Amino acid sequence: SPALQALWWDAKGDWDKAHERAQMRDDMAGMRVHAYLHRKEGDQSNAEYWYRRCGAAPSTLTLDEEWQELVWELLRQS
Repeated sequence: SPALQALWWDAKGDWDKAHERAQMRDDMAGMRVHAYLHRKEGDQSNAEYWYRRCGAAPSTLTLDEEWQELVWELLRQS
């Protein structure tokens, strides 16, 4: 899925490609990964916007923990 691809690119250190993939679909998974990416970028207000759009509370996990949580959640849904 584009959301999983986004997380893969993020793990490879390519934030721009990750962001591009997260935006490919305006679905819950894409919005949730989009929120994570903006949080990682340090743009908290933009991250909070995306968390709200997908109905999720802003994460209080470390970035690594949030990444892992997202991957497991998306794989479980696949």
